[in-house]
Amino acid sequence: MKFFIDTANLNDIKEAEALGILDGVTTNPSLMAKEKISGDKNVREHYKKICDITDGDVSAEVISTDFEGMRKEAEELVKIADNIVVKIPMIKDGVKALAWASSQGIRTNCTLVFSAGQAILAAKAGATYVSPFIGRIDDIGWDGMTLISDIAEIYAVQGFDTEILAASIRSGKHIVDAAKAGADVVTCGLSAIESLLNHPLTDNGLAKFLADHKKAAGL
Repeated sequence: MKFFIDTANLNDIKEAEALGILDGVTTNPSLMAKEKISGDKNVREHYKKICDITDGDVSAEVISTDFEGMRKEAEELVKIADNIVVKIPMIKDGVKALAWASSQGIRTNCTLVFSAGQAILAAKAGATYVSPFIGRIDDIGWDGMTLISDIAEIYAVQGFDTEILAASIRSGKHIVDAAKAGADVVTCGLSAIESLLNHPLTDNGLAKFLADHKKAAGL
């Protein structure tokens, strides 16, 4: 399973890269705003900085909601770097844009997916990635991991090549559950990734090893 980091913060991206586990980056307008990046020129320059840190896929989201606007944005975004993936929303014109992008050899990430039916449409239209939002589904009382399992089963049966990118990941447990459910990729903040490091038995074991070493060395 691939690990993407969901952020526009360059320091977090560098830290994930330094861990040796970074396969890509996802961003959105909200994450750009959080870093106080605004204006088309500044946003695209920031995407270039991200692409300079990692060779992995970097999802850059369109702002337009009409087909022609998304098409024009996609053409501009892919000029930034070879590893740019155009992030397109799951709406009617978005599906049209996914199909157009696929015909042009432009890789895409279909975002804001909340049902298996939407995932089927995205795959049929040729999306490279489909992004079910697990945490947001859980927030309304449904089970996001069931959706991942359903999409994985459908894609396997139908032979779709689209990769399942589990988004809106809130915790280390979400990461593990998404891996078990068949996600090809998870995207989340650095804190969720680093939480996988933590276990009290690891801490206790290391403390004992170090104490025994000091004792044996007469320190």
